[in-house]
Amino acid sequence: MSSLKIACPPNVKRGFRRLALTALALLSTMSIDKAFALYPDRIVRIVVPFAPGGGTDVIARTLAQEMAGDIGVTVLVENKPGAGTIIGTQAVATSVPDGYTLLMGTFANAVNPSLNAKLPYDPNKDFAPVALVARSFNIVVVNPKSPIKSIADLIAAAKAEPDKLSYGTFGVGTSAHLAGELFKNMAKVNLATIHYKGAAPAITDLIGGQIQVMFTTVASAASLIENGQLRALAVTSAERSPAFPQLPTVAEAGVPGYAAESWYGLFAPVKTPVDVIDRLNKSAANAVQSEAFKRLGVNEGLVMVAQPPEELDRYFRGEEERWRKVIQDAGIKVE
Repeated sequence: MSSLKIACPPNVKRGFRRLALTALALLSTMSIDKAFALYPDRIVRIVVPFAPGGGTDVIARTLAQEMAGDIGVTVLVENKPGAGTIIGTQAVATSVPDGYTLLMGTFANAVNPSLNAKLPYDPNKDFAPVALVARSFNIVVVNPKSPIKSIADLIAAAKAEPDKLSYGTFGVGTSAHLAGELFKNMAKVNLATIHYKGAAPAITDLIGGQIQVMFTTVASAASLIENGQLRALAVTSAERSPAFPQLPTVAEAGVPGYAAESWYGLFAPVKTPVDVIDRLNKSAANAVQSEAFKRLGVNEGLVMVAQPPEELDRYFRGEEERWRKVIQDAGIKVE
């Protein structure tokens, strides 16, 4: 008995094929949507491109703790220091864009493109901004025995004896370095630049009289200012600090337009789903309203921001461009 064969016209075959492909695509999309609808369902990591114990690490750990309570999963901090934050930053750039690996970005991310001839990632194309978390400022400090009691005194002394005064930094390209270079540029003075490996040895030499001034962080100087071991002249931010309301800004004290600040922002790998970015942004915004962050703000001299992804993107690009000019004018490069 012969089997009955029914001929299927080519256009019908093509229709079935398209229908099958559409169904597969729909199922695939539904699976992805379902996966991200359940986000997060496992540990989230925040990569800190610095060693444990520093200011960025403390901020990231406080953020992780507060976000964990909000999103309902463990949020871990993973320290990946090295190469001026490049190692940790690259690790996040090459991670799966699923919202489970994030970067605690800082001032360094905005200046590295200008300090380094080539980076293994593109800071604008390889990351998705999540949240601008906080901003911080530096303090201009001198030895309490110094005759310099104001920014006007500092400028006058530097102009009277060019290159005799020196300022200490935490290393090439740090906020303490570039804040000083911006000051030199805008105040039109010469200060010798002395680089140290970290804040502690620089402050030790400032107290000992080997250097005359620093543009240091609040965390490194606050207790020394209170104890009378350092004299504070001004804050580097555009506005006065709630932590030191009695201190003028550098701009108020004699260098109009001067502003230099550090910042902390959360980034994800590019192509991380928008819904995931939004969830993380809301969680970060809730976190910085916590009592833990209020205490941290006082101790570290932070101004909590909690702004949306687009604001971090705008702010980052502005910082990148502003510091590029300072770095180029001063001819600064990482050795």
